[in-house]
Amino acid sequence: MVRLLSSTLIAALLLAPALYAQSPTPDAGSSTLSLSPIVVTASRMPELLNQSTAAVSVVDKDDVQDGRPTVSLDEPLNRVPGVFVQNSNNFAQDFRIQIRGFGTRAAFGTREIKVLVDGLPVTSPDGQTELDDVELGTVRRIEVLRGPASALYGNAAGGVIQLFTEDGPDQPYAEARLTGGSWGLQKYLVKGGGRSGKARFFLSGSYLQLGGYRTHSGTVSGVANGKLRYDFTDDTDATLLLSAVDSPKADDAGALTRKEVDANPTLAAPNNNKFDAGEAVQQGRIGGVAHHREGAHEFSGYAYLLYRDFENSLSFAAQGIVAFHRFGPGAGLRYSNTQSPFGLAQQLQIGVEVQYQDDARRRFDNNNGQRAALQVQQDEKVTGVGPYVRETLFLRDDLEISGGARYDNVRFDVNVDRPSSLQGDAVRSFEAYSPTGGVRYSPLRWLSLFGNLSTAFQVPTTTELANALGPGFTADLKPQMATSYELGGRIEQSSWLRAEATGFYIDVDDEIVPYESISSCVAGVCSGGRVSYRNAGKSRRAGAEVSWEAWLLPALRWTSTFSYLDSEYRDYSTATQLPDGSTKVNHFNGNSEPGIPSWRLYEELAYRHRSGLFAAIEAIAVDRYFVDDGNTVRSPGYELVNLRAGLERSIGIFSVEPFIGLQNITDTNYDGTVRLNAQFGRYFEPGPALSIYGGLSVRAML
Repeated sequence: MVRLLSSTLIAALLLAPALYAQSPTPDAGSSTLSLSPIVVTASRMPELLNQSTAAVSVVDKDDVQDGRPTVSLDEPLNRVPGVFVQNSNNFAQDFRIQIRGFGTRAAFGTREIKVLVDGLPVTSPDGQTELDDVELGTVRRIEVLRGPASALYGNAAGGVIQLFTEDGPDQPYAEARLTGGSWGLQKYLVKGGGRSGKARFFLSGSYLQLGGYRTHSGTVSGVANGKLRYDFTDDTDATLLLSAVDSPKADDAGALTRKEVDANPTLAAPNNNKFDAGEAVQQGRIGGVAHHREGAHEFSGYAYLLYRDFENSLSFAAQGIVAFHRFGPGAGLRYSNTQSPFGLAQQLQIGVEVQYQDDARRRFDNNNGQRAALQVQQDEKVTGVGPYVRETLFLRDDLEISGGARYDNVRFDVNVDRPSSLQGDAVRSFEAYSPTGGVRYSPLRWLSLFGNLSTAFQVPTTTELANALGPGFTADLKPQMATSYELGGRIEQSSWLRAEATGFYIDVDDEIVPYESISSCVAGVCSGGRVSYRNAGKSRRAGAEVSWEAWLLPALRWTSTFSYLDSEYRDYSTATQLPDGSTKVNHFNGNSEPGIPSWRLYEELAYRHRSGLFAAIEAIAVDRYFVDDGNTVRSPGYELVNLRAGLERSIGIFSVEPFIGLQNITDTNYDGTVRLNAQFGRYFEPGPALSIYGGLSVRAML
């Protein structure tokens, strides 16, 4: 791997001066800048960003791909206000995305946030999101809707993340991208596409191998994606989407105590080594989206079918290996009408979504990483149905109001085959109406003010409903509800500035909170076990977000994001059984919610010359935060500095781009991820130290 990295970096450094020498000299007198309007689809209809009634952020292709290792979503999402992505390069647990505090409860994957890729929902009907098949090297755009979004998307307390991949280009091309770096990083990506008549196609395949900063934290995965769009007419199109992922290895290094982190942050938790903690995933997905426009009427729909094979080895013996086979179809239809009755411009949307998942789940004892006795075998089915309606009235060019509602019904069925002596079969159904309303007023051409009131409905996932040791679902866990109030404003000066400021207040009822219920001890060393969940009565969050992009020079952009969030439990207590048989009641009223920093700052200076030379330096600062409900232990605050640079030049039919990057330049010790309410003080997963990566991308225009 060292040889690969050295070769890659040497090639990048040698090519850069040669390519730069071929670039034309810029004409300083023609340095002008005009920002193009941004169109977003947060309302599921295209609209200008400065006319949205909600807090929406957009990350474009350059900030997703250029000079990036394209390994994790924290790379592009760090710049989004209100978003906090924790990443310790633990691919078994994955990165943890939170929006305004929602998403902190995720023990693995992404929860409380709806994710869509090219119009297809990635989030399953129970609210769990796995992003194994997302290839950042092909993402051209990310939209983040911050705040409750149930009125249109359902079962999404925190918001919505939409990823849009590259389309088949007018001029065919093929591209190969090689990346190598610290901790054994190797990533290979090939992609390309073209157009033939009314058809466009785009294909990609990637391979990732990473040894990991910590012991027992390596990963290997391969991802393939395909996209075929056919334009039947100017008003009718359909797109076929294919994806497959094979990840036979994703080791889990586990969490450490603070003393262990200070002594050696690269070590794995003892039980994680002993029980070979980690996961393996194989997944395939086929889907399609279609649109038809006829005057003021538009019809759209999607359908998909997913198969997922998953095995997870946990860091304890009893039922310490979980495996399931998942079959999951889904579909949605939407009708839009933009007719103007009585001369009043309006936009009506009516839609319905249906999702289903069937998991054949088994739990085995873990014998030092090998399957032992089968303890639980059950079939888990989840059905989600969500009709919705939204109406927007444009009272004047500068004033609009909108309102909508969605009804969600999510049904969980579990049929237990083993153990046969226990009755674990159960049915749990959750339903809720989620209304929303918003207003937008633009008193000046460059200024837009907005406000909205939204509600959110969030059900527990099948993992969260699971009984700790026995079969079936727990009967105690309830869905959480959130009501959000939001006021904000946007400034857009077409020549040099885009800015947004937002304030919000959120009431959360029955918040779903994680805790570790089972422990395991090996040679006197104890660590936490299975994560279980309970409801906190009431929580309150209040915050503000400020962000801007300012072009100090036509080639120099300053991006700044500041997020503030004050969160606390209002009504929450638990009972602990003491050794003498008595019960101790723990009151957490007034405590800060764990896992949520009070503030976060992102700063970036990015330079992009017309010659193709680009460079960017970014700084991230995060406040300290508690890691337990009792507010007895904190994760320290930290600052990170990253640098990336590259040069894109054309040589005949080829476009060549060497790039290089440094991450955590100051070699800061920090917690990449924390495990909330863990046992025995094992809260902390250290993030990687100073690392370097480099790469080379070659594109051929065919």
